[in-house]
Amino acid sequence: MRFGLLGPLTVHDAAGEIRTTGSAKLRVLLGTLLLRANRVVPTDALIDALWGDDPPASARASLHNHVARLRRLLAEEDRLRAVAPGYVLRVEPGELDVDTFERHIGTARAAYIRAVTRTTSAAGPGGAVAPKEGRGPGGQLRDRTAPAGDGTPGRPRSESDGGGRGGPDGGHEDWETVVDSSRAALDLWRGDPLSGLYAPEDGTPATVRRLRESWLLLLEWRYDAFLQLGRPDGLGPELAALTGQYPLREAFHRQLMLVLHRTGRQAEALAAYRSLRRRLVEELGIEPGPAVQQAHREILQDPWTPGGGPPVPPAAAAPSAGAPPVADPPSAAGSSPSGEPVPSTGSSPRPAQLPPAPAHFTGRRALAEDLRAVLTRPGPDRPAVAVLSGMAGVGKSALALHVAHGLREEFPDGQLHLHLHGATPGMTPLTPCQSLTALLRDLGVPPRAIPERPDAAAALLRSTLAPTRTLLVLDDAASAAQVRPLLPAGAGCAVVVTSRSPLTALDGAARFALTPLSPPESAALLRAVSGRDGAGADGTHDFDRLAELCGRLPLALRIAAARLAARRALTPAALAGLLTAQAGRLDHLEYDDLSVRRSLSVAHEALDPDAALALRRLGAVDIPEYDAALVAHLMSGDGTGPPFDERRAVAALERLVDVALLDEVAYGRFVPHDLVRDFAHELAVRLDGEEGRAATVERALRWFGESARQAGLALVPAHLAGNRVPPPIGEVPPFPGEAEALAWGDRELPGLVALAQTYAPKSHTALRVIRAAFPYLQRRGRLQELGLLNEAALDAARAAGDGEAEAHALTDLAAVHFMLGRSERSLALNDEAIGLWRGLGEDSWVQRGLANRGMLLERLERYEQAAEALEESLACARRLGDDYGEGIILSHLGNLHEHTDAAHAIACHERSLAVGVRLGSPLLRHTAHCNIGYARLTLGQPGLALRHFEECLAIIGDGDEGDWQSQSQSRIGLVRALRALGRGSAATRECALVLERAVSRADGFTEGLARHEHGLLLRAEGRSDEALDEWRRAYACLDGTDAKVLPELRALLGEPS
Repeated sequence: MRFGLLGPLTVHDAAGEIRTTGSAKLRVLLGTLLLRANRVVPTDALIDALWGDDPPASARASLHNHVARLRRLLAEEDRLRAVAPGYVLRVEPGELDVDTFERHIGTARAAYIRAVTRTTSAAGPGGAVAPKEGRGPGGQLRDRTAPAGDGTPGRPRSESDGGGRGGPDGGHEDWETVVDSSRAALDLWRGDPLSGLYAPEDGTPATVRRLRESWLLLLEWRYDAFLQLGRPDGLGPELAALTGQYPLREAFHRQLMLVLHRTGRQAEALAAYRSLRRRLVEELGIEPGPAVQQAHREILQDPWTPGGGPPVPPAAAAPSAGAPPVADPPSAAGSSPSGEPVPSTGSSPRPAQLPPAPAHFTGRRALAEDLRAVLTRPGPDRPAVAVLSGMAGVGKSALALHVAHGLREEFPDGQLHLHLHGATPGMTPLTPCQSLTALLRDLGVPPRAIPERPDAAAALLRSTLAPTRTLLVLDDAASAAQVRPLLPAGAGCAVVVTSRSPLTALDGAARFALTPLSPPESAALLRAVSGRDGAGADGTHDFDRLAELCGRLPLALRIAAARLAARRALTPAALAGLLTAQAGRLDHLEYDDLSVRRSLSVAHEALDPDAALALRRLGAVDIPEYDAALVAHLMSGDGTGPPFDERRAVAALERLVDVALLDEVAYGRFVPHDLVRDFAHELAVRLDGEEGRAATVERALRWFGESARQAGLALVPAHLAGNRVPPPIGEVPPFPGEAEALAWGDRELPGLVALAQTYAPKSHTALRVIRAAFPYLQRRGRLQELGLLNEAALDAARAAGDGEAEAHALTDLAAVHFMLGRSERSLALNDEAIGLWRGLGEDSWVQRGLANRGMLLERLERYEQAAEALEESLACARRLGDDYGEGIILSHLGNLHEHTDAAHAIACHERSLAVGVRLGSPLLRHTAHCNIGYARLTLGQPGLALRHFEECLAIIGDGDEGDWQSQSQSRIGLVRALRALGRGSAATRECALVLERAVSRADGFTEGLARHEHGLLLRAEGRSDEALDEWRRAYACLDGTDAKVLPELRALLGEPS
C-alpha cells in the first residue's frame, strides 16, 4: 500500500487504486496514526485528535467504531493492531510519502554540504567562508551564509571556480545529486501537507510547518545547484513567483538576481536587488544579508556583454558541455515607437513553441472550425483574437493546441506559446513584465535590449511582430489585464487565449465558451484513451454511464480512461460503481499528476471570502438551480443578525461564474457542474462540519417554505387563507400579485421538491414547506409533485408521531388521489384524516372532510351514504357560521341530485352561485357555473351549457395561469357542448389546448378525458383509425381510475365491460 500526507490524505492499494477514505473523522484518525507510524499511539491521543478538548461521553466507543472502519478500509491483516495503551499502524519502508520525502531531503542535504565544502576548498586560501549548518527544519542552511549564486558564500568568482559551472574541483557530481534528489522529493509534493486533517483557525501543526520549510529548502538547494551547473535558463518565472509568495525569504531573491544576471538581464537583476533592499529597510529596518550583497557585487563587477555568456575568467572561457548556447548578436536594428532598439529577427530561428498536439482529440468539430475561421480572417487593421473559456478540465488548452497545430502553414513566421499560470497550483500568475520579457527573448531580442518599463516592452513586442504572420497561444490567463499588453497590433498575427474567465474586458476578442462534451463524444474519448475501442464485454451502456459520472468533463474522462488503461481487469461498469458514491467520486478522479479536485482547488483558493462562502453554501444544499435571493439567505449567519445583502451575494456569485465554478443559466439563476457540486459539498462538510451544513439546509428550507407560503397568500382568497396557508415559517417579502407568485413557483419547483422530499424525514420545517406549497401545486395542477411530497410528509409525520402534520398530509394526499380519478383510495385517506381531526378537536377540518367524503361517495355511486355525509357537513358548517363551506356543500348536493333530478340539481347549484356572489368568491362562482353546465348537458341543452362553460373561463381566466382543476373541468365541458352543437372545428381547437396543458402537467386523468373527446371528434370526421388510436391512449391513461367514460371507451374499442 501507499499512503500520502503531502497534500490531501490519500491511500492507494497494492494495485495503485485509490481507496476512499470516508468521513473526516476517519481521515483524521488515519493521519494521526501515519504521523506516528510503527509506534503505539495512546487512545487518549487519538481521542484528542478526533474531538479536541471537548470529547463526547461516547468517545471511546466511537473511536472503536472508527478503528473498525479503518481496518476494513486497509483490508490487510495485522496492518492496524491494538497494543496497550492504544493502537499501532504498520507502515513498511517506502509506503508513506513523508518518509520517502525526508529520505530524499537527507540525500540532497548531504550532497549539498559536500558540494559547498568542495567548492569552497577549490576557491583557495582566503577565498571562502564555510557554510554553517542551521538548526531549522530539515537541516536548513541559513541564508546569511548560503552560497552566493555560485555556491560559495561571500567570495568573488575565481578561475578555479569554473565559471559557475561546477568544474571538477567544484563538486559537479554532488550538485547533480542535489538536482536529482530534490526533484524526486518535490515530485511527491501534492499541496499543503495534512490538508483537511486540521482546522486552520486552530493554528498550523508543527509537522506541517516543518514540512513546508523542508519544501522551501529543497527549492533553494535545487536553484543553487542549477546555478552552479550553469543552467540558469527557465528559472526566472519560477523564482519570480516565489519571491512574490515569500517576499522576505532572501535566498529566492538572491537566486533570482543571479538568474537574471547570468541570462543577460543585468538591469532587471539590479532592480530585483533594489526592490528587496527597499522592503527590508522600510518594513524591518535591516539591510540584506551577506549572501545577497555578494550577489549584488557580482552583478556590478561582472557586466554582461552582447554575444557572450555570463562573465568568465580567461582560463575558464570555454563553456562546459552542459552550458546553454548563446545567441549571436543582432546584425541590424531599427527603432520602436518608444525609442527602444528593434533587433532584426532575420538571424533568429522561427519560434515553434507549441507543445505536442493532444492525442485522441475528440469532438468539438464545429467549434474548431469556427475558431479556425476567426484566426485566419483578421480585421483590416488588427489581429484576430479568440478567447476559449470554461471550467477547469473542460479542454480549453487541448482545443487551442489542436487548432494551432493545424494552422502552422497559415502562420509561417512562427508559433509562440506562453503559459501564464493563471490557475497553476503553487504558482503566481506571470506579470505582464515577465510575459513580455519571455516573448521578446523567444523572438530573438537580446535580453539587454528588452526595456524594463512594461509599456516600452509592449511597444517593442508590437514592433517586432508587426511585419510577421505569427500565432500566439497564451495559455491559462488570469485576467484581461494580464493579456492586454501581450497582444500584437498587426493584422498578420493571431492570438488564442485560454482562461477560466471569458475575459469580457478584452475588447475585440471572439469568445468561445466550452462546455462538457456530448454523450457520444465523451464515450468515444473514453474508448480512445483507454485503448478499449472494441465493444467486447464493455458495452456501450457502461461507457455511457461512466461518461455521465465523469460529468462529461474531458479531464475527468481522461483520468477514468487512464485508470482503465492501467488496469485491464477494471471494467467500465466497475469504475462507474466506484464513482456512483458522491462522497468519494473526486477521490477516484485522481491519477498520477491529473486531479479534478486539485484543478478546482486552484480556483477556490483564489476566491475572496464572500465567493468562497457562497460556494460552500451551495455545497451544503443540493438542488438543481440556485436563485440569488436564496444564496443571500444561505450566506446569512445563524438568523439572529441582519440578512446578507443580496447585491453582495450576487457579486459573489458573479465571481464564481467568472472563474467557471458556476454557470448563469438565466438572469440571477446559477448552476454548478456536477463535479463542482461534489467539490463544494466536500468544502461544506470539511469547513462547516455536519452541524454547520445542517444549519444551512434549515435556512434553505425556511426560505422555500416562507416563499411558498407567500405564494399561497397571493393565490388563495383571504377568507380561505386561515385553513389553506400555514403560519409563518421565515422572513420573505410578499409577492405583488398572482403572476409573480406563480412565476416564483414555476422557477423554484424542482429545488423545492428535491429539498423537501430529501429532508422530510429529518426536519419538521420540511413538512411545513410541503404544506405551504399545496396552493401553488394545486393551482398549477402539479399532481405528481403533490403526490410525492405528501407521501414523504405522511411517512415523516407518522415516524415523528405528529398527529396534526399527519392529518394535513392525509387530507392533501386524498385531494391528489381525487384529482387523479382514484376515488376509493382518496376516500380511505380522507376518512383516516377525519378521524385524526376529530381527535384533535378541529371542527372546521372535520366539516371539510365530511364534505369531501360526500363528494367522493357520490362519484363512487354510493348515493345514500353521500347524502348522509353531506347533510352532516352542512349542519356542521351552519353551526360554525361557515358560509363558504355551506356554498361548497350545496354544490356537492347539486351533483348528487343530478343523478335523479337534473332540474333540482341546477337549483342547488344556483343557491351555491348566490353564496359565491355574496361572498365575492371566484371559486364558488366558477364551480356553480361549471356544474350547471354539466347539468344542462345531462338535460340535452348544449346551447345553455355552452354559455355556463364560457362564463367559467371568463371567471378563472382563459390563459394558463388559472386554477388547473377548474380550468380542465370547464374546458372538457366546453368541448362536449361544442361537439353536441356540431361545431367540430372549435371543439377540436379547445380539445387540443386542454390536451397540451394536461400533458405538460403529467395529468393523466385529464389527458385521458381529452383523448376520449378527441377520438369522438375524429370519428365524426370519418377518421376512424385515428379515433381508435386516440381511444386506446385514453384507455391507457384512465385504466385504474373511476372515470365515468371508461365503459364507453371499452365499448368503442370493442372490449367487454
